[in-house]
Amino acid sequence: MSATLSHKFQTLDTKLHTMPAKARTKVAEPCLENPRPVLPAGEQVEERKDFLIERDGERFAGSHLLIDLRQAHRLDDKEYIDAVLRDCVTAAGATLLHIHLHHFTPNGGVSGVAVLAESHISVHTWPEYGFAAFDVFMCGAAKPHLAVDVLRKAFAPEVVTVEERLRGRGL
Repeated sequence: MSATLSHKFQTLDTKLHTMPAKARTKVAEPCLENPRPVLPAGEQVEERKDFLIERDGERFAGSHLLIDLRQAHRLDDKEYIDAVLRDCVTAAGATLLHIHLHHFTPNGGVSGVAVLAESHISVHTWPEYGFAAFDVFMCGAAKPHLAVDVLRKAFAPEVVTVEERLRGRGL
């Protein structure tokens, strides 16, 4: 730490210790019963939406599906994958913000992400092995499980494996 910065911290520390105890208490204790931000005159606070999920008595930030497709088809077709991601977003009731896909050569694999207001769907394909890995992570009212059927119909895999992680448990 620089001497100047160290001096500023010492000055601040000295000011806090020389402040009357009653004043220090008021400064240090936040109002937890009704926390309200300080806004410029005339502005109002909009109700904050946290988009947390409650299911089976548990509260969490979002559902994260790890989906593996094996012996799948059309994994080297970037435009087709773009369309399938859009179908997944629609089926899940999510909000698409942006899609970015990259086509690799010489193997033809595709990697990319659909950025959602509710989180994301990512894809990585290995067409030479017939394998694709999708991550479908969504919060709020979106239904990420509905994307699984879209992927199954679009890529006709022989094997589909789905694991779910509940992100942010206990929030």
